[in-house]
Amino acid sequence: MVLVTGGCASGKRTFARGLGYEDADVADAVLDECRAICHVEKLVACFEGSMEELAGKLADKELVICREMGCGPVPARADDRELREKVGRLNAALAARATCVVRMVCGIPCVIKGQL
Repeated sequence: MVLVTGGCASGKRTFARGLGYEDADVADAVLDECRAICHVEKLVACFEGSMEELAGKLADKELVICREMGCGPVPARADDRELREKVGRLNAALAARATCVVRMVCGIPCVIKGQL
């Protein structure tokens, strides 16, 4: 699995297109039989299990795109802080399972684990 992470509007989807994934190939926050999935952070709020369990369900995907949420200001609301914490734990669990991790910064892919 290739994990692509980065801040909001950092070029994650554009990078996926460069890898050959059409928009129709990438499911939007839905756990189904798709090859690739984006906006995984949206699944966190409604997922009942642990982030390790969610990472396990996503591990068979070819490509997982998940927003990085921990680089901005700390949210004032407790539930927003909890969501941010869970997304961070999910990204860590996904990165541990991934063969390649790419962090997008200003539209530039930075491979931080493995190779493409």
